[in-house]
Amino acid sequence: MKIIIVGAGIGGLAAAISLHEAGLHDVTVYERSTAIRGLGVGINLLPHALRELTELGIADSIAELGVEPRTLAYYNRFGQPIWHEPRGLDAGYRWPQLSVHRGRLQLALRDLAEARLAEPIRLDHRLVAVASNDDGTETATFATADGTVEATADVIIGADGIHSALRALRYPAEGAPPWGGLTLWRGVTRIPAFLDGRTMIMAGDADQKFVAYPLAPADADGRMLVNFIAERRVGGTGDADWNRAIDPAPIAELFRDWNFDWLDVPTAIATADEILEYPMVDRDALPQWTFGRTTLLGDAAHAMYPNGSNGGSQAILDARTLAFHLATAPGIDAGLAAYEQARRPAMTALLAGTRATGPERVMQLARERAPQGFSDIDEVIPHAERAQIAADYKTAAGFLPEILNDRPSLTPPSGIAR
Repeated sequence: MKIIIVGAGIGGLAAAISLHEAGLHDVTVYERSTAIRGLGVGINLLPHALRELTELGIADSIAELGVEPRTLAYYNRFGQPIWHEPRGLDAGYRWPQLSVHRGRLQLALRDLAEARLAEPIRLDHRLVAVASNDDGTETATFATADGTVEATADVIIGADGIHSALRALRYPAEGAPPWGGLTLWRGVTRIPAFLDGRTMIMAGDADQKFVAYPLAPADADGRMLVNFIAERRVGGTGDADWNRAIDPAPIAELFRDWNFDWLDVPTAIATADEILEYPMVDRDALPQWTFGRTTLLGDAAHAMYPNGSNGGSQAILDARTLAFHLATAPGIDAGLAAYEQARRPAMTALLAGTRATGPERVMQLARERAPQGFSDIDEVIPHAERAQIAADYKTAAGFLPEILNDRPSLTPPSGIAR
């Protein structure tokens, strides 16, 4: 089975590794960029993603790149605690959670994929067309610096992100990703360790929020590398340039009063080496991912708001699920159908959940019920209500501990791939 993957981001590279480990070795990755530079800031890989990386045999090399958070904690905009819960192994999972720089993760996956694949990643190949052939194969046409290039395969996987070319070919009237009214500023800063040095924090509400988590352990001076996301609801149209670097000072000013006794938010923002601006956008759920023998994966299929820190993890789950079904189904069409049935309904529900702020709903409820703060959070949001919100999101995202720990493996039986 010859397979083409369009896109060398986290989802595409995870798919390449997953397919190879499932016994499907004729895989070629095409990437529109002229180089894989490992851009971005921090992301979280949740236990369901770490399970898949572990079963692929690559978790140890990925774990060296980041830090395992022990706790996730939510606060209001005054720094008062709303909810906290253990994460990773401390929460009863058999696999940890990992906070890592996205660029370092992408480069590591690139190296792991190229060590396995027979063909190197084809850079500077921008997908412009796909055509179905009479024999059931698909032909992709790529634009390159040297002209157009055609490649034919049994399966074409679109893992080319929120601005997916393959998705646009299948849904040409869809248009730009819809804006949610928020602007995000992402950065990396080095600040004194906060709380226990292993906690991911979220403070604020649906109109203004600050998220921070360590990317490396504290150094000898007690300082640590921290990824942060600052959000604010703003006027405008949401057409801000992606990855546009801006001056940190005006963003720090937006958070000037957020100086908690355990974290100085404006200083954390002001001392960042660089801040990148993003519009808060996602994609509407699709009624169909698979057309002929082409299908979508990761953000190309279900780009979602970062509420829940789940996008990269779901792309890895897509990759493993697709590889499993292509390797074990009685035919290619059956494998693609089984993949879509396993993933699309779940991602449709998860998209709706992230638009409703996902597990961060506790922060919004605290804002609505106690806008000036509180003396006892249990009087504002009872413990049972907070616990239910957390559990509901884990269930929707597929990483409730008892479900994840007992779920059958997505590793195909040895030798089953055609």
